[in-house]
This record gives sequence, C-alpha cells and structure tokens, in this order.
Amino acid sequence: MTRRPVRFALLLAALLAVRTAPAGAQSPPASPAPASPMTIDLATALRLAGASSIDVQIAQQRLEGARAASTNAVAQFLPWLSAGASYRRHGDLIQDVVGTIVVADKHSYTLGGTGNLQVDVGDALFRTLAARQTIRAADYDVRGQQQEAVYRAASAYFDLLEAQAAVAATTEALAISRTYEAQLHRAVEVGIAFKGDELRVKVQSQRNELALQQAVEQQRTQAARLAETLRLDPAVELLGQTAELAPLPMELPSAPARELIRQALAARPELGSAQAAVGAAEATVKAARFGPLIPSLAAQVFLGGLGGGRNDAPSTFGGSRDYFAAFAWRIGPGGLGDFGRVRAAKARLSEARWTVEKAKDGIARQVVEALARVQSQEQQVRTAKEALDAADQALALTEGRRQFEVGIVLENILAQQDQARARQDYARTLGEFNKSQYGLSRALGLLQTATPSPTAPPAQP
Repeated sequence: MTRRPVRFALLLAALLAVRTAPAGAQSPPASPAPASPMTIDLATALRLAGASSIDVQIAQQRLEGARAASTNAVAQFLPWLSAGASYRRHGDLIQDVVGTIVVADKHSYTLGGTGNLQVDVGDALFRTLAARQTIRAADYDVRGQQQEAVYRAASAYFDLLEAQAAVAATTEALAISRTYEAQLHRAVEVGIAFKGDELRVKVQSQRNELALQQAVEQQRTQAARLAETLRLDPAVELLGQTAELAPLPMELPSAPARELIRQALAARPELGSAQAAVGAAEATVKAARFGPLIPSLAAQVFLGGLGGGRNDAPSTFGGSRDYFAAFAWRIGPGGLGDFGRVRAAKARLSEARWTVEKAKDGIARQVVEALARVQSQEQQVRTAKEALDAADQALALTEGRRQFEVGIVLENILAQQDQARARQDYARTLGEFNKSQYGLSRALGLLQTATPSPTAPPAQP
C-alpha cells in the first residue's frame, strides 16, 4: 500500500469514529473566557500612581501626624479649665495649726470652675521648634514618595511594553516558521525536498511556539505588576500603548557630573528630609542644655462658692475666690544637671548629621549611575536598531534565495532566529532607555507626574 492511500484510510477512520460517538457523550466544559484587556497609556499610569500609591498615602498620614504633634506642642502653653463640685466631711479628732489635738465635727463643699496652667517653658519651647522641623521632614517624605511612585509606575509600564513587543516578535517568527514548514511539507510530499529539512523547520517552529508561550506569560506577569503598582484590579489584563515604545524626547543633561550632583543635592526631597531631621535633633539638644535654665510656671484660679460649717450648726454658703502662682527650677533628672539627657541628645544629633552625609553620598552615586546608564542605553538603542535593520535585510535575502531554490534550510532558520532576537533586543533597549531617562530625572529630584508624548514615529521592533 502506498503512502497516500494509507493517509486516506486513517482520515476516513477518524471521521467514522467521530460520527459513531455515543449520543450522550459530552465535550469537556470550555474554560471561562478571560476578561477583556484594558488599554492604558503612560500619562494615565503616572496620574494613577501619584493618586493611589499606598506609600504616598502612608507618607501623607505621617505628615498629618506631625502637624497634630506640632499643634499639641503649642497647646502646652495654654491653660486648661475644669468645672465641678466637691464635698468633704470630718468627725472626731483632728490636729489644729499649732499641733494641738482637738475634737472637730465639720463639713465643707465647693462649687465652681478652676483655671489651671502648668508649663515647663524651656522643654515646651524647644519641643515646638523640633515639631516644626518634623513637619518639614514629613513634607519632604511625601514629595519623595510621590516621585518614587511615578518612577515605579513608569518602569512597570515600560516593562509591560517590552513584554508586549516580545509577544509580537515571537508571534511573527512563529508565523514565518509555520508557513515555511507547510511549504516544505508539500515539497516533501511531491518528492522535491528533503524530509530532514522539514524536521529542522518543525523544531524551529516548536521553539518559537515555546518562546511565544513564555513571552505571553511574561506579559501577563508584567500586567499584574503594573496593576499592583496602580492599585487596579489584578484580574483585568492591562495592555500598554504599543506606539509609546519609542525613545522619549527628554532632553539629556549636558552639564558635567559634578554640576548634576550639585543640582541633585539641592533638589532631592530625601536630603531635605534628612536635614530637617538634623534641625529637630538640634532643637532637642537645646532643650536638654538650655531648657532647664528657664523656670517652670504654675498658676491656678478658682472662682465659685464655698459652703459648710460645724455639723451641729447651720451651713453657710457664699462666694469664694482663690489665686495661686509659682515658678521653679527643676534640679536632677529631667532638669539642671541631667548630663545623661544631654549626651543622649547630642548622640542623636550626631547620628542625624551622619545620616545627611550618607544621603549625600548615596545621591551622588545615584546621579553618576543614572547618567552613565542613560548614555549607555542611548548608544544601545542605536546599535540595536542597526542590528534589526541588518537582520531584516538578511531574512529578506534568505527568503529570496529560498524562492529561487538557491539557499538552504539552515540559513533560513538562522535568519529567522536573528531577526526575532534583534526585534526583542531593540524593544528591550527602547524600554530600558526610557526607564533610564526617568531614573535620571528621579536621581536629580526633578521627576514630575506629567510626561511628554513621544515625537518619534512608532517603533516596529
């Protein structure tokens, strides 16, 4: 029996098997349809990041807490009022003012309001100054978290675009290899091609299909990460605007690295927060050293009525006023001579100052790294574009040779692989270049929520 009758017999048997299947047999339940993807652009992603970031919300609540603490510090200088009544009764023995023990049966009661004031002036004064510096630090922290949220959103968005470009590149590579495989299969059937060539192309198609599955998985993963960053429903698949995978028209700084570092030190909110913490620590040191030199104040005013008398006599009631005022210095723990408190405050101040120096060193390193990365990525984009153009030309020439039966199968396979890799490399370098620009803006402390639209034509990685 020849090859074609065998294929025909197998096909006929398969058709008969389908027709004679039991009537009650049911096909397996279809998997639920995935949710429709939602398209998002870069500007929307950045707006959502600035509005819904959890880290930004936490920083804002810390700022509100710092403001409340400052209000409480100022409130220490204000008196507080109390209103109420009291009753006291005594019977039998009691000692009089000269020390004699006497028998006394008496009672008394008061009704009225009391104004109280008790202030450790020095401690309250410097605590108020420290609270103001804490507000400044918290405000800088909010700005820093806003910039960090925008940078994370931009990075996640370009990661998604890179994954989408990888899916597009592998999909096209798979389509090309499948088409070539079908052509070789027909050629093998008519006896004008080698079966081994068909198997080579089939292997390449399977590898392309595997790469496509991995690329789809990576795209879904990046979409979920972007949804997490923007606090969107992770069950909804996000899709980025593919046309935005083009070099952003941000103007790269031309100033030397030292000048950029100086600009960053003046603009970075993290450094402002650290310097405000130094101011708060300095106020704490002054409170420990000079606060005890300022006396504490206490005052009390009672306005109301007093009643009572002997238990065996009628009670009397009338107006009553009491005034009290005092000032004093505290000596010992918490006051004059508390050297441990002073040393602890100085240690915290020294720690805060070293934290500023550490922040400066970190900012300088970040600026240099970000600048080097932007410059390198800009060169990599040009190199990857040249490689992609060469790969496209090589594949076109290989296809032409195959059509004229001059080329070999291995050349076509290699040309497809080179083109797929070149497309993915170009997409990756574009995404990394855009991310590096946002990273440099973040390092310089200049990152804003708004972003320019790409002016370059849409890339075709």
